[in-house]
Amino acid sequence: MPKPQEKALPVPRALTSVDGGWLTISQSPYWFQSDIKAPVETILSHPTVYACVSLIANDIGKLRTRLMALGSNTIWTETTNPAFSPVLKRANRYQNQIQFKQAWIMSKLLAGNMYALKQRDGRGVVVGLYILDPLCTVPLVAPDGSIFYQLQPDNLTGLEQTQIVVPASEIIHDRMNCLFHPLVGVSPLYAASLSAEQGLQIQKDSKRFFTQGAKPSGILAAPGQISQETAKELKDYWTSNFTGDNAGRVAVVGDGMQYHPIRMTSVDSQTTEQVNLTSQFIAQAFHVPLFKLGMGTMPAGQKVGDMNLIYYSDCLQSLIEEMEACLDDGLALPTGMRTELELSNLLRMDPASQADMLSKFVGGAIMAPNEARLQVNLPPVAGGDAVYLQQQNYSLEALAERDKTNPLAAPPAPAPAPAPAPEPPPEAKDYTAQLLADLAERAKALPELTIEPEAAHA
Repeated sequence: MPKPQEKALPVPRALTSVDGGWLTISQSPYWFQSDIKAPVETILSHPTVYACVSLIANDIGKLRTRLMALGSNTIWTETTNPAFSPVLKRANRYQNQIQFKQAWIMSKLLAGNMYALKQRDGRGVVVGLYILDPLCTVPLVAPDGSIFYQLQPDNLTGLEQTQIVVPASEIIHDRMNCLFHPLVGVSPLYAASLSAEQGLQIQKDSKRFFTQGAKPSGILAAPGQISQETAKELKDYWTSNFTGDNAGRVAVVGDGMQYHPIRMTSVDSQTTEQVNLTSQFIAQAFHVPLFKLGMGTMPAGQKVGDMNLIYYSDCLQSLIEEMEACLDDGLALPTGMRTELELSNLLRMDPASQADMLSKFVGGAIMAPNEARLQVNLPPVAGGDAVYLQQQNYSLEALAERDKTNPLAAPPAPAPAPAPAPEPPPEAKDYTAQLLADLAERAKALPELTIEPEAAHA
């Protein structure tokens, strides 16, 4: 846990002061609307408020926090690091990662601000994150612009001092839209509390009506003038015998008295329409589509994946991105590393749409077959790690080489035929073969010579 600074801190100035022209913002749970004095606990009893807060917190809480690293191929891949992975897997000793993110989002939605105190080890590495009570944490600004936070004692987080002031480096501060001051977020209850209070009053009135046996309130009318004492006696008699648990009993009146109901009916008061209208205003303040709350009509022609995408982009995306940015800064992640909430559980499609998407990814050479099988929790197969593409497809490099020349230009003219080789000059001819042929012909014409022995001896 961070220890109090021993050196003198600059004199802090609370953000709730009016110095410098800032609006006064109280840390009371009633701050969100000055004319509504219902505490947050009462506002949360409205079904739509509870549904919006719990739906958003549960959906973000189920997203697994991953530590991502940027590879040399500019692709973000999941990794582990002994300095950051443990605190992302379990933020503190009493909350798992789902409960931690749920508490984070609920504090932000209900109070407009989430404060997480960092716990460091001897190396200065963050090993724990403790979400503080937003009503017991006050941002402070020093004259030089430095930001500090004033914390109250909290045994759960280990704060034992009566009051402690820590620098902003020891606090992760995630806040909703800052309408009045850049360090003070404003809860959606600022806009939803009036509708929630109205809806609760309608429900309370209906409860009182049905508690009385659905008997409307009314007046006893006498045909003539009666004294004040008689009127009070009749009122007390009627109240004690025919209201509350006694509603519905048979009443006997005399002297021509008649009972006239004066309560407006539910049809005349449009109770159902008013309750639905307050719920729509609350859902609008939290940016939750009505179909996620079981109200209104389902979007026509939309699939489950399309509706989840609408819900994600309109309601959850900004909260998720802000949480990731706060974790990156709070844990001081180095360049090339970031946190990411895994969206596969949130944007899970129906089986038919998922199969169609994966087949297109594999057929388009975007994913390998084993990568697609992993998406549907199937084991890898032999040869499934290669990306396949049809043979007639050409690479971009080959197409670029083809397009260096104009494919629409006319074909070039054929080259002229080569000229025949010239005859060698007569003197250059070889007459040897011809001479030998002539000699052979002449030899055939000569008579055959015979040589006698005597002539030979002579």
